[in-house]
Amino acid sequence: MQRRTLIRALAAVTALGTLAACGDSSDSAASTSGADAIIQIGSLYEPQNLDNTAGGGQGVTEALNGNVYEGLFTLTDSGKVEPLLAKENTVSADGLTYTFTLQPNVKFHSGKALTSADVKASIEAVTAENSKSARKSSLPEIKEIATPDDATVVVTLGARSISFVYNLSYIWIVNSAATDRTTAADGTGPYKLGEWKRGSTLTLTRSDSYWGTAAKNAGVVFHYFTDATALNNALLTNAVDVVTSEQSPDALAQFTGNAAYTVNNGQSTTKLLLAYNDKVEPFNNVKVRQALSQAIDDEKLRTSIWGEYGTAIGSMVPPSDPWYEDLTAVNAYNVDAAKALLTEAGFPNGFAFTLDTPNYDPHPTAATFIKTELAKIGVTVTINTITSDEWYTKVYKERNFQATLQEHVNDRDVVWYGNPDFYWGYSNTQVTQLIEAAEQATTTDEQTALLKQANKIIAAEAASDWLYLYPQIVVASSKLQGYPVNGLNAQFFAYGITKS
Repeated sequence: MQRRTLIRALAAVTALGTLAACGDSSDSAASTSGADAIIQIGSLYEPQNLDNTAGGGQGVTEALNGNVYEGLFTLTDSGKVEPLLAKENTVSADGLTYTFTLQPNVKFHSGKALTSADVKASIEAVTAENSKSARKSSLPEIKEIATPDDATVVVTLGARSISFVYNLSYIWIVNSAATDRTTAADGTGPYKLGEWKRGSTLTLTRSDSYWGTAAKNAGVVFHYFTDATALNNALLTNAVDVVTSEQSPDALAQFTGNAAYTVNNGQSTTKLLLAYNDKVEPFNNVKVRQALSQAIDDEKLRTSIWGEYGTAIGSMVPPSDPWYEDLTAVNAYNVDAAKALLTEAGFPNGFAFTLDTPNYDPHPTAATFIKTELAKIGVTVTINTITSDEWYTKVYKERNFQATLQEHVNDRDVVWYGNPDFYWGYSNTQVTQLIEAAEQATTTDEQTALLKQANKIIAAEAASDWLYLYPQIVVASSKLQGYPVNGLNAQFFAYGITKS
């Protein structure tokens, strides 16, 4: 539920102005290479703040996750969970007690030694009542976090959780003594936070006292742009070395045929959703939701925005999730069937509803497309354009909406449909039971089978309309190696990047 931006064209003066504003710091670094190189990274996702439990947004994950902050475990760019700050971990026979032994001699950038108290405080920050962490609802009930010594953390769960270690990879271990995480950072990662010039750049410098393998470059500078045209111009003029996520498909031709650049089409986990408030009329009627899903040509929407890029998706589960199945044939585009379903649901002449739409692209474009499509079956859509902050308050927090557009970045998030209190209000007892059983499974095969079963029900009942899966396109100078291409959950590990 975090910001994505797609603006295909702006006036040239705007693009050049933005480029000039952030080009200075890259010119001197353009000639450096090897371990002394400063990698210039271009992005459309500036953090809203630097705290991922306070609504920092996609940008804070991209810049700081794995670079400045680390977890007990890490999710690699290939999707594998590996130990990081946890040197060892054991699980009790009943699956309820996890004991973690921390890596020795780890220090925060401030010089404070990492202790079990920091781990305890970090987990509690995510689960706190005022936490805005997207992973808050994914964590199981935690009955107790004990710290028998500085190097040991013991977590007791209320129920077995096969995903617990996986979910811990999203929890940053922060200095428990830190007083301001929104504008400052004190992590254990390979980079220290340098200067953050809001609206322009965020600098990370290599930590000489890092406990693990040192970063392969001297540092990175994230350059932030408000439109894709300026970002592409920055890459073309060597003001940046790499674009974390290309958002202007029309511009790709200038890179694909140029030996100076490499275009990578990685795996995405970002789904664009038409989410209904399933607790309010008429969206509490399954046939209404099915009718709307069948009335919208998702593939036409995808190609109108992304051309050959992006992927049709028939559910919340992307191909990178272990329980993926191709469900695009479920509630597929069929206007006549949609009209029949509306009549069966008691709305032969259609109805009207308001669609709350974030004000950044591609949402306004998608909203207009949906309005036109649904008019074909007699449904009138009023588009209400809102900001990200308004969306969080009105839709996510207060549940004061009928339908909304939003992108969901995280992988393995189909489990949110098992929570009737999640913002879209979908409630199916069988689905909830299947998802709970999957979480308490003792093997991944059992978990996978149960989640596949739950996902088929969710898709059949059109709990939402999953419009398409975003592409994950990383464009880089051919002089660069070692950058991530998948960006799972918006992370962008910079420490392995080298420049020749």
